[in-house]
Amino acid sequence: MIRLTREVRFSVDRDWAGHVAFARPITNSWGGWPSAVGIVPYLTLRGTLAGTPDATTGYLCNVHAIDDLLRRQAIPHTAEALKRHGWRFSAERLLGDLWRSVEPAAPPSTTLVEIELWATPCLRYAIRREVSTMVFMTQQFEFSAAHRLHCPELDDEKNREIFGKCNNPAGHGHNYLLEVTVLGEPDPRTGALLPLPKFEQLVKERVIDRFDHKHLNEDTEEFRELNPSIENIARVIWQALLGTVSPARLSKVRVWETPKTYAEYSED
Repeated sequence: MIRLTREVRFSVDRDWAGHVAFARPITNSWGGWPSAVGIVPYLTLRGTLAGTPDATTGYLCNVHAIDDLLRRQAIPHTAEALKRHGWRFSAERLLGDLWRSVEPAAPPSTTLVEIELWATPCLRYAIRREVSTMVFMTQQFEFSAAHRLHCPELDDEKNREIFGKCNNPAGHGHNYLLEVTVLGEPDPRTGALLPLPKFEQLVKERVIDRFDHKHLNEDTEEFRELNPSIENIARVIWQALLGTVSPARLSKVRVWETPKTYAEYSED
């Protein structure tokens, strides 16, 4: 089984409702089509298909077919939602509408398994086939902290052998990128999974305020005895948030230590 993901980027406003010109030339699909003219919403939509590639071409399907499918569903739906509701229309509700439109129209011999809508570069929503009544919401946060990787039960030589420069007695710092994913059914009244400002405040209080600009080994109770590896940091943040995001539930915590390294802890 192969999974193929394609991304389209687009900018639309409410004036596009009923006037979507798909014959209009695509001049910069990388920057997004339609282009952002003035200050308008800029969105990213990803569709993931699964199936068996053609034995001759090696294609699961032509990616241009996915482009056309996503654009023809996303652009008019978004424009109409803006016309009717403005930005009171939730991303969760828009994503549900898109799933119901795109899923039955997937290219032949493929199955749509996920769509993901990026509302901002730091906030995204997803629907997956196996739990298609649910929405996954992922928000990014950042904190800066110092730590020293050291196990007191090991001698100094062994610590240096295992942790290298990260065993520096004075510690060293990282700008950590935190991604928190929650899962649930959107509220039928508001269309939202949970109020985003409330969620952000919760993560700020329980994680960011606790660890930002701290030396984890010296300034936090959580890591006074626990080695602050990226794996342990992810697990500690999971525990700090577990059971606090009702009516949603915590699905995954991912912590990037560098642009090349992350650890995640999930409910699976």
